[in-house]
Amino acid sequence: MNNSKLDDYLQQGIHGAKQTKPDERRRFLTTLRERVVIALTQGQVMKKGVEPQVVQLMEENPKAHLFLNGNISYPYLSEYIKAAEKRGIEFTIVTNKDYDSELGLVLAHDYAIDKEEIYLTEKVSPIASPVQLKEKKGFFSKLFKR
Repeated sequence: MNNSKLDDYLQQGIHGAKQTKPDERRRFLTTLRERVVIALTQGQVMKKGVEPQVVQLMEENPKAHLFLNGNISYPYLSEYIKAAEKRGIEFTIVTNKDYDSELGLVLAHDYAIDKEEIYLTEKVSPIASPVQLKEKKGFFSKLFKR
């Protein structure tokens, strides 16, 4: 064994096996982007109730694993934990004191699925209905009639 391999072996013994893509793993709560079914931000996890899209994807992916950000208060996580347990999905609460991911929840497989759109899609309501688009008359329009 040459010195380089011996040093790698000793470092692995001291610090554990080298991880691939450590920044990506920190962001996606220990998993890789290519394995993700859906990801929610911390803010989305902290909304009242469980997102129906997440429940649907849990049912469609019963072998997936749920990763939850341990930096979020437990009451917010508990609803997702109950939803996962009800569907037989394993979960892990990931707490990283050195890095607080903007993601609050990641549902992922232990193999690559390369799903293109992994973030929760918000249902966007129309900006304004035709009734709301009528010209509003403000204070100055009353003073300066045209």
